[in-house]
Amino acid sequence: MKKSLLALTLLAALPFAASAADGVSYNYVEGGYTKTNIDGPDSDGWALKGSVAVHPNFHLFADYSQQEVDDVKVDFDQWRVGVGYNHELSKRVDLLTRVAYEKVKTDRFTTPSGIRVPGFSADGYSVEVGVNSALTNRLNGYALAGYEDGDDYDGDFYGRLGAQVKFTPNWSAAADVKIVDGGDTQWFVGPRFSW
Repeated sequence: MKKSLLALTLLAALPFAASAADGVSYNYVEGGYTKTNIDGPDSDGWALKGSVAVHPNFHLFADYSQQEVDDVKVDFDQWRVGVGYNHELSKRVDLLTRVAYEKVKTDRFTTPSGIRVPGFSADGYSVEVGVNSALTNRLNGYALAGYEDGDDYDGDFYGRLGAQVKFTPNWSAAADVKIVDGGDTQWFVGPRFSW
C-alpha cells in the first residue's frame, strides 16, 4: 500500500518536476519601441517588460506600455500582470501557458475638430498557450495562441510570435508581434537582459 501511495504521489508530481528547457530563461527585463496598427489612427511609444522565475515551472511577468495615438495626440497606458507555467517538452522546447490581468487607460482629450472626449479605463484578462524554444545557441523563439476579454470590450483571439537574438549569454535583441483577430497588430522591438 505504501509503495502504491508513493508511486501515485510521484506520478502526480511529474508534471511539476521539470524545469525550463536548456537555453530558455524566464528571468529577464526588456524595454523598447512599440507600435499598434488598428483600423483607424495608429499609435506608437515605448514599453517595458519583465519576468522572474519563482519556481522551476512558474514565473511572474508584467508588461507596461505608453503610446500616443497619431492625429489625435492622446496618450494611452496599457499594462498586464500575470503568472506563467512552463513545462519542458524536450531538451530545447517548453510548453508555455500564461494567464494575465490587463488594463488600458487614457486621460480626457480634445480631438483635432475640437470635440472633448472623456478619458476611459478598461479591465480584462488574457490566456495564452504555446511553445517557447531555444532554436539555436543564439536564437530563441516562441509561438502562442491567446484569447483576451473584458467588461468593456468584446473578446478576441490572437496569435503572438516572438524571438530573441543573443549577442552574449545575458544580452539579446528581442522582437514580438501580436496579431489580433480582426486585423489589429501590435509590434515590439528592443534590448533584453536575461539572467
